Amino acid sequence: MLHYEDYPVGLEIDLGSHHVTAEEIIDYAREFDPQPFHLSEAAGKQSILGGLAASGWQSSAILIRLAVTGMANKSAAMASNAMDEGRWIRPVFAGETLHGKGTVMARRVSAKRPEMGILTMRWELCNDKGEPKVEITGVQFIRVRNP
Repeated sequence: MLHYEDYPVGLEIDLGSHHVTAEEIIDYAREFDPQPFHLSEAAGKQSILGGLAASGWQSSAILIRLAVTGMANKSAAMASNAMDEGRWIRPVFAGETLHGKGTVMARRVSAKRPEMGILTMRWELCNDKGEPKVEITGVQFIRVRNP
């Protein structure tokens, strides 16, 4: 199990990948973001997106899932309390395989809780062509091995 000490500034973490299907885009949109370009290929083609596209919230959720399975569940992660910045850079389309990456941007030990390290992370989601889709900057609390 990885701890705070195992995450130096600059470390890049491969978070794995996720293949996006039209069915999951439409299912998510029906439940949470029922805009026409998320619900049908025809409406998507007529929009500025150019095709059936995942909701930005769905794309962000995919990235967070990859961050959890690719880092948090493999570490002594404690919680997260902030998302400082989030950007939907390009639409996510059905048929794309997305890849997640996490980068440690800064780190410190909590002054009030010495058993807790605080990592500032940049989470990125790109397609097979390396085109960025989503970028999130946030905080990850992680246990210090020997406080």
